[in-house]
Amino acid sequence: MRLHGRLGLALIVSMAFSANAQESNNPQGLKEIKATRVSTAPVMDGSLDDAVWQESQVIDDFHQISPGDGATPSERTEVYMVYTEDALYIGARMYDSNPELIAAPTIRHGQGLGGDDRLVIILDPFNTRRVGYRFETNLNGVRHDALYESVRSFQQEWTVIWDVATDTFDEGWIAEIEIPFKTLPFDPNLDTWGFNFGRGIRRRGEEMAWVSYNRSYNPSIVGVASGLQGMDQGLGLDVVPSFTVNQQRSFNPGDTENDFDPSLDVFYRLTPSLNAALTINTDFSATEVDNRQVNLTRFNLFFPEKRDFFLNDADLFQFGSIGGGNNNQATSQGSRQNARPFFSRNIGIDQNGSPVDIEYGGRVSGRVGRWNIGTLAVRQDKSGLVDSSSLFVARMSANVLDESSLGFIITDGDPKSNLSNTVYGADFRYLNTRLASGKQIEGDAWYQQSDSPGLDDDNASWGLGISSPNNAGWRGGASMKNVQRNFNPALGYINRSNIQDYAADVGYTHYFDSDYWQQVFTGINAYRVEVIDGGLQSEELKFRLLELQNNTRDSFQFGHTRSKEVVLSPFTIYSEPTRSVTINPGSYEFDTFDFSIDTGSQREFSTGFSYLRGDFYDGETTEIGAELNWNQSRYFVMSLGHEWTDVDLPQGDFIARLSSLSTQVAFSSTLYWISLVQYDNLSENMGINTRLHWIPEAGQEAFIVLNYNLQDQDKDNTFHSTQSNLSLKFKYTFRY
Repeated sequence: MRLHGRLGLALIVSMAFSANAQESNNPQGLKEIKATRVSTAPVMDGSLDDAVWQESQVIDDFHQISPGDGATPSERTEVYMVYTEDALYIGARMYDSNPELIAAPTIRHGQGLGGDDRLVIILDPFNTRRVGYRFETNLNGVRHDALYESVRSFQQEWTVIWDVATDTFDEGWIAEIEIPFKTLPFDPNLDTWGFNFGRGIRRRGEEMAWVSYNRSYNPSIVGVASGLQGMDQGLGLDVVPSFTVNQQRSFNPGDTENDFDPSLDVFYRLTPSLNAALTINTDFSATEVDNRQVNLTRFNLFFPEKRDFFLNDADLFQFGSIGGGNNNQATSQGSRQNARPFFSRNIGIDQNGSPVDIEYGGRVSGRVGRWNIGTLAVRQDKSGLVDSSSLFVARMSANVLDESSLGFIITDGDPKSNLSNTVYGADFRYLNTRLASGKQIEGDAWYQQSDSPGLDDDNASWGLGISSPNNAGWRGGASMKNVQRNFNPALGYINRSNIQDYAADVGYTHYFDSDYWQQVFTGINAYRVEVIDGGLQSEELKFRLLELQNNTRDSFQFGHTRSKEVVLSPFTIYSEPTRSVTINPGSYEFDTFDFSIDTGSQREFSTGFSYLRGDFYDGETTEIGAELNWNQSRYFVMSLGHEWTDVDLPQGDFIARLSSLSTQVAFSSTLYWISLVQYDNLSENMGINTRLHWIPEAGQEAFIVLNYNLQDQDKDNTFHSTQSNLSLKFKYTFRY
């Protein structure tokens, strides 16, 4: 099927669904704020002196989530909300008896604010209590937004256009937020939105909210804002041209290549809640580099998606609970993601991690009535021996019951070979957050099958799971996953096949009524992987003996792990020019102890230290990790990290080291200089990524990005330049 045919099919299928306007009501009797429409927008200056704010209803009935559940907050918070035809405006006055202690270590847009005093806003424009949008800011006016993939997990790399201004006053700090209606999909016939507000005071470990349940707030636990009428979504058209000047240089042999690459992204709102996107000659030169990992296993590592084009509406492509939130620390990220039918990182990146040009692509995604729709079609350029390929994904699900969904997925194409590949599957996701005593339960069941040349039998995968992921008291869950030997999701992610894995966890969280201690957790995580044909492959039992946190977010963890590994084929775990270390076939038992100490990231200096010692195959290992963060001011942050692993085996000893240094310099609220240096002694590669990022206003960006690699080829501590890439990128959003 041709790519344009697939895009047309996606559009036709998507538009075939219709939605009835929902009534404006509040049948559950939720907390409610009457939205106030004003004729004049407030000035975005970090002050609430504008007269329009006096027209708003005031929200000040916040309560603690932690350390106390429902307790009176230590400081007062006032939130105001008004709107014009074009935008929603939220003003907040956060009182603080010690304003000089307000924590704001995060200084650039897009970063999470877990270590900051912060204001949180959750919006559910369709008032479904299923999914929504999260906006956060701190005293520095940092914009951090996230897209909820479910009520318990969100995609932090998602980003949209909005604005914020902040300032201090004698008794605390102020935030003014502007969210244009052109930014969010919504139904203009629905005048009631799901709304919630939260605030964090980090030095006290205090989190508060307008509405909460079982120490949580998310799209399913919200109040409502009513009376939203007459908003202008505009034409729903964003045209985003960008221009990149790139110089790529290789040093051995010497070669320099200069490129000028224009690209174009177009976003169009087909209906109030259904979006179309088109990309031509897509450029990812400004994308952040991956955080390096040292792999001492025989299985592939998992690296997350960071490219904006694939992150928008990423929640709509979520299948089952694969890769979702999981309290089971016995399972690695790769294990949780295993058998994922669609993983966008497979597009535009070859097997060696090098970029592959995307000629053009399109996406139709959004919500129409009870239907959640995600379709994607991409034309990828030739790379090496792999011809140009057309890739297609369609994901649809229907909301059923109060909070559950039933759906299907299909993928077509193989970006890394010239063979055909198709995957199709169906899933059911159950969620109930409204059980007695503040408890919740969720579950899922899914099935998928691949179609690849020569792999006709044993080509399916399926899974089941159920959990009660409560923040306080008892929590637990169990799941199983079956991945047959020939299951081949070419557009997905797989790190083990011909296996059946089982996972279970149980634990208990207790919150103290104390001025110092906040919470303590203890629990057990179990994980077992068996070969379908018979026999153990991996087993792990992790005793989370003590996990303690105080009100200033300092924490201590102590645990014990017992595990088994059955190796059927030898694999090399370490190599250098003169020798290598190989793990031989056999059955191995591991017994390890670990502990870690972390101090609250809101401090000027914060640290982290971890230690693990125990068995490693037929030898021993010692692992030490250390991190030092310096939040010098609102304008300079530095972080230094080091991981040291000493492996002692009969067949050879070696030490694996991974070091990183990151710096962030904020020259202003719109100009940042960010650098990351990473080195590991297994590859003997040092990578330098540094970029100057200018954001004159939301939707306008300029980058200067340098990636520089050095290699110690002879492992004699002498580094030689191997490759550099210098890019200048300009991006502008025309919004209609």
